Amino acid sequence: MEIKVSIIEDDDWIREALASRIKHTKGFRFTGSYRSGEEALAQVPQNVPDVILMDINLPKMDGIECVRHLKTLVPSAQILMLTVYEDSEKIFDSLCAGASGYLLKRTSQDEILTAITEVQQGHSPMNGHIARKVVQYFNQRGRSENDLHKLSKREREVLEHLAKGVPYKEIASLLTVSIDTVRMHIKGIYGKLHVHSRGEAVAKYLWQ
Repeated sequence: MEIKVSIIEDDDWIREALASRIKHTKGFRFTGSYRSGEEALAQVPQNVPDVILMDINLPKMDGIECVRHLKTLVPSAQILMLTVYEDSEKIFDSLCAGASGYLLKRTSQDEILTAITEVQQGHSPMNGHIARKVVQYFNQRGRSENDLHKLSKREREVLEHLAKGVPYKEIASLLTVSIDTVRMHIKGIYGKLHVHSRGEAVAKYLWQ
């Protein structure tokens, strides 16, 4: 089955280069590209993609704010940030807004296509450099009490696997349960943590 991909990027060269690669790669289907968050919010719900590549530095509404709106409009879409920004605040804000992964624009097109496949499978792809920044960020801010104490033992196990980027199917195998049971636990996790995406749940877990 083809993975439907949309791009939200104001740089014409980057947007067109990625669109061309996706269009000509087996296993992917290009569903649209947008120069601004406002344009994306108006058009994406008409042709919902599986994965959205999102820039942060967009005109007017920035990419992080656009993520928040899109996760309400098209909650099934996985959003992969693709940006030049490496600072920890933007990484954290993107994850809390609902992004499922974070890549730098210097990432090769082959690696981006791999990340699209991974995020569709339930992983949370990040460049190794970015993943280290996430850990450092939470260590610097310290760990605080939050809603994690509300989770059952099994829900915490599921969340721990999500934080490692393990896809749903593999979590089901590791815990010897059905994938529907995993989805049920994830729904419970979202409700108890007051989040709406895997990225938000993982962010809260890391900041426990």
